[in-house]
Amino acid sequence: MPQSAAVISGLQRMVLYETRARYFLVGSNQAQTKHRVLKIDRTEPKDLVIIDDKHVYSQQEVRDLLSRLDLGNRTKMAQKGPSGLSRAVTAVGVVGFVRFLEGYYMVLITKRRKMADIGGHSIYKIEDTTMIYIPNDSVRVAHPDEARYVRIFQNMDLSSNFYFSHSYDLSHSLQHNLTLLRRPYGQWATEAGDGEDQAAEAPERRDGFDIFEDEGLPAQVVYGVRAEPYSKYVWNGNLLRRVKDVVHPDWLLYIIHGFCGQSKLLIYGRPVHVTLIARRSSKFAGTRFLKRGANCEGDVANEVETEQMVHDASVMSFRVGSYSSYVQTRGSVPLYWSQDISTMMPKPPIRLDQADPYAHVAALHFDQMLQRFGSPIIILNLVKKREKRKHEKILSEELHPAIINLNQFLPQQHGIEYIAWDMARYTKSKLCNVLDRLSMIAENVVKRTGFFVNRADFYCHALHPDERWGDLGGSISGAGRAQTGVLRTNCVDCLDRTNTAQFMVGKCALAYQLYALGMIDKPKLQFDTDCVRLFEELYEDHGDTLSLQYGGSQLVHRVKTYRKIAPWTQHSKDIMQTLSRYYSNAFSDADRQDAINLFLQVYQPVENRPHLWDLPTDFYLHQKSTMALPADRRSYTLWWSEGVLSYLPIALDQVPCEQTMKKLAVKRVNRLDESVDIYAEFFRPYELTSFDDTFCKAMTNSAREFMPKTVGVDPSPFTVRKPEETAKSVLGNKSTKEETLVQRKTAASAPPPPSEEAISSSSEDDSEEERDDDAAASVSQRSTPVKLWSADSGEGARAHEESQQQQPQQQPQQQQQHPAFKEPYGLNLATVPAEQDLLIYERFARLGESQQRRAAKSEHLHLPNVTRLEPLSCFPEDSVYAASPPQVDADSRRVFESHVMAARGQVGPLCRDDVLMYREYVKNRYM
Repeated sequence: MPQSAAVISGLQRMVLYETRARYFLVGSNQAQTKHRVLKIDRTEPKDLVIIDDKHVYSQQEVRDLLSRLDLGNRTKMAQKGPSGLSRAVTAVGVVGFVRFLEGYYMVLITKRRKMADIGGHSIYKIEDTTMIYIPNDSVRVAHPDEARYVRIFQNMDLSSNFYFSHSYDLSHSLQHNLTLLRRPYGQWATEAGDGEDQAAEAPERRDGFDIFEDEGLPAQVVYGVRAEPYSKYVWNGNLLRRVKDVVHPDWLLYIIHGFCGQSKLLIYGRPVHVTLIARRSSKFAGTRFLKRGANCEGDVANEVETEQMVHDASVMSFRVGSYSSYVQTRGSVPLYWSQDISTMMPKPPIRLDQADPYAHVAALHFDQMLQRFGSPIIILNLVKKREKRKHEKILSEELHPAIINLNQFLPQQHGIEYIAWDMARYTKSKLCNVLDRLSMIAENVVKRTGFFVNRADFYCHALHPDERWGDLGGSISGAGRAQTGVLRTNCVDCLDRTNTAQFMVGKCALAYQLYALGMIDKPKLQFDTDCVRLFEELYEDHGDTLSLQYGGSQLVHRVKTYRKIAPWTQHSKDIMQTLSRYYSNAFSDADRQDAINLFLQVYQPVENRPHLWDLPTDFYLHQKSTMALPADRRSYTLWWSEGVLSYLPIALDQVPCEQTMKKLAVKRVNRLDESVDIYAEFFRPYELTSFDDTFCKAMTNSAREFMPKTVGVDPSPFTVRKPEETAKSVLGNKSTKEETLVQRKTAASAPPPPSEEAISSSSEDDSEEERDDDAAASVSQRSTPVKLWSADSGEGARAHEESQQQQPQQQPQQQQQHPAFKEPYGLNLATVPAEQDLLIYERFARLGESQQRRAAKSEHLHLPNVTRLEPLSCFPEDSVYAASPPQVDADSRRVFESHVMAARGQVGPLCRDDVLMYREYVKNRYM
């Protein structure tokens, strides 16, 4: 059966050209060998007219096309205005098209930064965007309120924690994406894909070279799979709605909002990548006090899906590599409730807005979860149980009966499990250990849901079984394990307490993931190890980011707070975070909510209708069914969707049925076709790159960041260390290295007001612990919001870049200034290489010629460890030789065989010399 591979977008570089009548958006692949062109009409004042000719151009054809356009658009000498074809801006993706009261705007991504690698697929963070008005000035119909809508839209800072990938579906989990690649697609695949690809099929076949075609054997084909993204976690879906059915799918770039972080765990030199991805829901999205509970469609506020991935980085491929993931979610209590902020109280009272005796809104919410995750759905409710005056307890008293009501109609084995635990009360008690209790809950949860791993169990798991490994749940097959069900954690704000609980569950799952990949001998991890500290740092960044986005400040209570090892200075930081959160909720949240509503197209400006800033509330924007009775009311007893129960505990979205296969586009392509060639996508052999600029080198490294710098200690990342022994003190501030700041401040960018510089945390349920004394650094790291493009600003930016890149090089023998090489090559080649480097290069360039001359003129040396060249021709001019391979001694063969056996998982015991050698390597490399 042919293999399957995800389709890689063929448009990763874009250049926008403009004339007076049209915009021409030219997109190309990374190698710039195939191009597509979008024609955007500028003569329509209020309509969007886009033409995609569906043709794939070569590089020469694009040059000829642009030359003809430039020649055809030149004006006569007497006419005024710009003439010809001018280059407007360079981009890497299209966010979408938006219209307010005048014409349409086009939003382009101009800068990106790599944040993670998953199986060779690159994950990027948006660094900068530009917003371009499409209609020409001659047809523009001005409106007095247009500028205000533009400012509100620009308050949605796209450079703050928005992520995308050209080849990996970020809206789905790793388990879903890899499950798609295992399905049989014989009856679903098409030979040439969509009709728009038929014109490109012929040149693609010519470009794809296959040695089996010349031998009369069938060409090696794979199924290229393109899945429809999960709309809940796509944030620009409405911005692309007008062009989705008009343009080629490669033009559609879907972005998610949340968090993405990746760190490298070195286990005796073996790299293991730990990745954390958080997807924030675009449904019922908003800020802390303005979005509470759920809407009429079952979407809840502050809903985030968190996925942790662990994979052996020594093997990149999805097909033969070892990958594991675990998913958990958070979200507001699925009821109709809110908090009145008009009283300006730091802790507004909770009120139930509507009575829901049949738990209709909760049924809609859990139906979505059953479709996506399967069963069991486990709810961990962390709100308070005992209060002098009812506040949080109101939510528990409504949620628990709702779950009991829904469970009576579900089969018993697939019922919703409810765990209520007053975490705040346990924290105040000196006799109770909060993390121990959470650890017990986490162990039970992971055993019930299981986790995903794409390989079968190791033989050592059966040879030396662990008592907890046999009790692990989930779906088990010969190809590996799959997670069934999910943990849903909530408190009032789903920030501080929720983040700590999710960390403990993630820590427990991480132990099982490392055990499944053969990295540890028991599925158990202890605190104060390099591995757990690295994972805790990732989760702190994750919690700070989500808290900044929803609550207006960073986390208050962290893991160290609940471990009761936080320093005394933390209390003053908590006070500052609380004040920052209060200021943000009171003065900035309304403006941010308007920006979110406008960006997500929840509100669309219309002439002669109330403006966004005139609306007293946005309740009716998010509650669409309140103005009319639904045509078909869902049953109160059979409250799940059709087909959901048929496949439980497996999620319906992961079953290859007729309903899910409609969301896929499958085509048969050559194995070497660039649309499925992940090797060329990741390594890019056609580009000149610098090792120092690679992402894997700048990634947070457990050996560099956490391992002790003294010789003589155990280098294992699973060894418990005292705080003073670590490279980074567990009580001290974080490292201020540039790469660490970049890694940790991926999300600490928000709109300009100081309250939005720290977007994240919870209500009264948590207090706060500021991250470090990087306040100044966080301000400098904050990216600028999306801005309008103008010709003056574009030329000024380019001139500034050229002046920065073309600095004169001070050389004693050469005063000529060299052109800039940074842009095309990725590194600066202006400096003349050293004489020693030139000698090495010359020796390499003439290696073949020198080897031939030595073999022809000198005597044949019979050495066992060198390759011997023996001429086969009696004529000295011929350069035909026979190569005799070198002989390998027994010691070298033994070393190589042990290396191969280690790669297969059969690692022998380390001798004393090996340990000393590794310690010496660590000392020289990192100290």
